[in-house]
Amino acid sequence: MFETHIIFYLITGAAAGGFINGLSGTGTALFALGFYLAVLDPTTSVLMVALLAILVGVQGLFIVRNSIFANKARSLRFTLSGLVGVPIGLMLLNTIDVNNLKIIVAAFLILYGVYFSFRSSLPTIEKKTPIIDTLIAFIGGTLGGAAALSGAVPQIWLSLRPWPKSDVRAMLQPFNFAVLGTTSIILLLAGNYDKKLLFGLMITLPVGYLSAQLGLYIFKLIDDTLYRRTLVILTLCMGVVTLSSTSF
Repeated sequence: MFETHIIFYLITGAAAGGFINGLSGTGTALFALGFYLAVLDPTTSVLMVALLAILVGVQGLFIVRNSIFANKARSLRFTLSGLVGVPIGLMLLNTIDVNNLKIIVAAFLILYGVYFSFRSSLPTIEKKTPIIDTLIAFIGGTLGGAAALSGAVPQIWLSLRPWPKSDVRAMLQPFNFAVLGTTSIILLLAGNYDKKLLFGLMITLPVGYLSAQLGLYIFKLIDDTLYRRTLVILTLCMGVVTLSSTSF
């Protein structure tokens, strides 16, 4: 059904997105979507990458299940706040210039990533901040609905928390899972599925799963401090990828 070059793009996107999902629990869409959009229509691309992130991300949820249940109230508050923002972001699509929004967010991600990537130590916020956590998740959900940037702001905020890496991931992964799951359900209910999507998933899921295994392996090896540093570097990468997908 697909030509060779299309299959190459699908495999490359799945490998990149799966690895990032396994390593950090988020970022699948940002790292895979560019490859998919190069060869598929936008709706199929978004739905395919969302389903990829969900199905591949299940193993990441399993890895940090104990941390999720140990902090279930905090994780649930973060996830629900993100879900509230998704429909608001979708409504904003008709009133804002998504391309300009992406440029602004990308510039912020790059500045943050560059500044903190070259610092010898990262700032830390140790006290409980439930209100700020809720606001950050809401902003993430809104950006997800408006410009597919749901993980950007939460990742920045959680990289500042001196928590064990499993606790950070226990916030990021369920949030990402819920936001992308909501997007997928909306698109599926609207009838946006066909043989092309199913065939694409047959190609991308095995590749994404194996790549996520590699990411999870590295996640288990690195310590909490290096994981926080990794999130900062990924923030920089997310900014560069986002900026490259915009038009000037």
